[in-house]
Amino acid sequence: MRDETVRLALSAAGEATERPISLAIVAMGGQGGGVLTDWIVQLAENHGWIAQSTSVPGVAQRTGATIYYIEAMPPLDGRKPILSLMPTPGDVDVVMAAEFMEAGRSILRGLVTPDRTTVIASNHRSFAIGEKIAPGNGIADGGAVTGAIGVAAKTEIIFDLNALAIAHGSVISAAMFGALAAADVLPFSRDSYLDVIRAGGKGAKASVETFEAAFDRVKTGAAGIAAPTPARQADVPSPATLDPDLAGLVARLNQELPEPARGMARAGLRKVVDFQDVAYGGEYLDILNTLQAADRSAGGSAHAYAFTQAAAKYLANAMTYDDVIRVADLKTRAGRRARIESELEMSDGQVLQTTEFMHPRMEEVMGMLPAGFGRWLGARPRLLGWLDRRVNRGRRVRTYSLPWFLVLYVVGGMRGLRRRSLRHAIETAHRDGWLKAATDAVGTNYQLGVEILQCRRLVKGYSDTHSRGLSKFDRTLAAIKLVERRDDAADWARRLREAALKDSAGTALDGVIQTIRTFA
Repeated sequence: MRDETVRLALSAAGEATERPISLAIVAMGGQGGGVLTDWIVQLAENHGWIAQSTSVPGVAQRTGATIYYIEAMPPLDGRKPILSLMPTPGDVDVVMAAEFMEAGRSILRGLVTPDRTTVIASNHRSFAIGEKIAPGNGIADGGAVTGAIGVAAKTEIIFDLNALAIAHGSVISAAMFGALAAADVLPFSRDSYLDVIRAGGKGAKASVETFEAAFDRVKTGAAGIAAPTPARQADVPSPATLDPDLAGLVARLNQELPEPARGMARAGLRKVVDFQDVAYGGEYLDILNTLQAADRSAGGSAHAYAFTQAAAKYLANAMTYDDVIRVADLKTRAGRRARIESELEMSDGQVLQTTEFMHPRMEEVMGMLPAGFGRWLGARPRLLGWLDRRVNRGRRVRTYSLPWFLVLYVVGGMRGLRRRSLRHAIETAHRDGWLKAATDAVGTNYQLGVEILQCRRLVKGYSDTHSRGLSKFDRTLAAIKLVERRDDAADWARRLREAALKDSAGTALDGVIQTIRTFA
């Protein structure tokens, strides 16, 4: 094929080294990425430079950050440059990440190169949706990002910019601006940066203090950062601390349980009493005492009573299941409102309103009914279906409006009826079956007993989330029964549990179960 391309002799406008300084900022909503971008553009323009900024919004609810891109350079012989709208891999001078994993994503995008790029990043974490919804520990490995930055970046400035900003009553953008000034990447003085902040007016004082703290932190390399002010907690004691009988339960715990398990048992006791009452805490200790007796008989002292420690944790979780009463109780607590107000940094005179999406099913409503009546209703599918069509729909609830708050407050106050409810009967029967399986196993295979207790990690949440977790829990215990007589039964139990935690669909668990069935 003949090449008929017309080539014109176009001379370069200047030396190849004449190029803009390019900066990429990755930040999430509320971190001031747009403000930081405006500051940098204004800084350049104050010195007669030509500056241009663009942004590509991320997706809401922490599934992606917004990428802000800035190019700036002085005009050449009165001519304005043509600047790019997007960062080009291998051609970015500074990458600023307001969250640690975003620095890693910038490396994956090719924005960080060892011959050119200075990386300024905060090493704190704001977990992504994918990390939060994982059934097990879905938190990404920050060490991988640390190693990648060390290889990919020319210069790195990494510390907790977010903690520094909070400690000075500002947001992370001011700290990043200070770190940028200290990096000496742009040919502007410290005072030039401060002039831009002061021109902003509102909030300038806190921003200036944060800027200066970050600047000094980079220049001196000091590791210390003032601790952020702790969130305000409501001065409302928990129900547990109001009952003098709780002291008797703690004394009983210290007397009956082995020392290695006491710390976890005290935490479990507090959780159980807060969920229901002191009498329920006594039931917790009764069950736990029975389990630790089995532990002693199985030689638990040689294993630092690992069985009792696991029982103290997971029994408390099993006894504090999430039902409608619990959800309503937590949503109307003063401590929750105080925490939200603190996170939003609300000032006096501001009014807080929250709108929450609730989607109760008839199963949740039926679970609140007395056990006998609930079973009677469950045996009538046509009536149950008719009721479900009227209950099973989403609702947007304004928690702090008077009507809805009263409804939630009344429901949350129904804990006195909980232990006679259908849901409690179901949870108790399921809990007892799980504990029997663990107790039977620990006498012949100590580690298998511990692994069975730890399978309770699979059960969490409420509504559909709880149903999915319970299904995987039951399938896991059924598969463990197939290998319980093998010497490596504990290893297989661990593999089953970890596979069940990997994905919500249970595909990995199905694979392990199929493998077991080939030799069981």
